[in-house]
Amino acid sequence: IIDVREPSELQHTGRIPGAINIPVTSNPDSFHIAAEEFEDRFGFPRPAADGEAVFYCKAGVRSRAAAGLARDAGWTRVGEYPGSWLDWEKRGGKVE
Repeated sequence: IIDVREPSELQHTGRIPGAINIPVTSNPDSFHIAAEEFEDRFGFPRPAADGEAVFYCKAGVRSRAAAGLARDAGWTRVGEYPGSWLDWEKRGGKVE
């Protein structure tokens, strides 16, 4: 699961447990750069193009954009959490 909000947003709210942060607004090229550059930039390996990737943001707009960018870069098993963080929080989801 991939949280595409900016790091400052995560500092205020936390994130869904196990989610990794790839901020789409400040890093729209994330799925188009080389794997080595990705790891240098974010500190963890880029998710595999053939693995499942589910994106969320605050309300769903940026997650839709990030899913599109990932698809354009060759990711095929891409999904979105439509309600994103606001839905997770409203339903009392755990926070990391």
